[in-house]
Amino acid sequence: MGEYLVRCVSDGSVQPPYSLSCPHDNSLLRAEYKARQLGLLDLPGIWRFLDWLPVTGIIAEADGKSVTYKSRGLAEELNLQNLYISFNGYWPEQGARMPTCSFKDLEAATTLERLLEQGGSSTLVVASAGNTARAFAHVASLTGQPLVLFVPERALERIWTTVPPANLTLIAVQGDYYNAIQVAEKVQTRPGFTPEGGARNIARRDGMGTVMLDAATTLGRLPRHYFQAVGSGTGGISAWEASLRLKDDGRFGSNLPRLHLAQNIPNAPIYYAWKGQEPSPTQANMFDDVLFNRKPPFSIPGGVKDALEATKGEVYGITDSEACVAKKLFEQSEEIDILNAPGVAVAALSRAIDAGAVSPDDIILLNITGGGVARIKEDYPRYMLQPDVTISRWEEAVQFLEDRS
Repeated sequence: MGEYLVRCVSDGSVQPPYSLSCPHDNSLLRAEYKARQLGLLDLPGIWRFLDWLPVTGIIAEADGKSVTYKSRGLAEELNLQNLYISFNGYWPEQGARMPTCSFKDLEAATTLERLLEQGGSSTLVVASAGNTARAFAHVASLTGQPLVLFVPERALERIWTTVPPANLTLIAVQGDYYNAIQVAEKVQTRPGFTPEGGARNIARRDGMGTVMLDAATTLGRLPRHYFQAVGSGTGGISAWEASLRLKDDGRFGSNLPRLHLAQNIPNAPIYYAWKGQEPSPTQANMFDDVLFNRKPPFSIPGGVKDALEATKGEVYGITDSEACVAKKLFEQSEEIDILNAPGVAVAALSRAIDAGAVSPDDIILLNITGGGVARIKEDYPRYMLQPDVTISRWEEAVQFLEDRS
């Protein structure tokens, strides 16, 4: 279980198991698992895919997983015969029980298990615009892992858990998600702190890759198309990498799913880079700012561009109004609330249908990356996290953390 090598995508060189970067270039790392075929283990949640996760143990309490089901309501609205939805949120009637209502639960569980196996007592540093912070706060509270979260001020309302928070420091950053990332990058280089790695962490990517593993094992094959809204694009890379493994498995088909990634314009650097266009001026307000990462891993070896080229993929620039209409359409037809980001993905699916990029009988997987926030309030209390301090510069964060130590 969990036996693997870590290789650089660019040259195939083997690197130490807990590496986050390649020594020769800017390439991503990728896990190469000893198990060539995917075995499903009798373990809770995503841990049943342990053969293709870069860990040897599990966090049993972190038992969320994707749920793949065949759509009726939305499929009928869009005239699609084989639309499958990967629901990543809280919807117990459908079997979905992600405690923070986001597919970020998938990457938080594997990242923290990997950190525990690595040993040491460093404090984990995470920057987030909301969903990632919730997920890491939840799993860290379960494991006791010390955690510092850097979150933009305007995203604080999204930071909550359904378990009592423990060993957490929440620092509000004046500015946007990129400003939070910049502060976190400064802090994580200090003694006693460790980075979670972002797109470079194979545990994050392979945890998110279980979306595709669940879909393929449910369908018995790889889908023809895959739709997801992205910020950094790491979810798209994860789907591609999981598909490569499933293709090599030999039991799920020989064609890679075509990636259809969506961003919320004008704050859409992946969209403009893929289209070869000059970015439009960004706006302070957007339909969902969790989709705005100013420096996504686009052109690096193994990054978003490679994933799109390998799958003959496409990127869609979705307006606020398109996303709003699509979100309402999904909620009304499927009868569950969703976050704003997957509304962008639904809009991209509608756009692809209108353009003839997908056919009515194609097998399509739509990743609903978060939902059920209204539903979870019926079953669980929510613990709203309050910031320990608000800062504008990284030096203020360092001083605050040193004073607390």
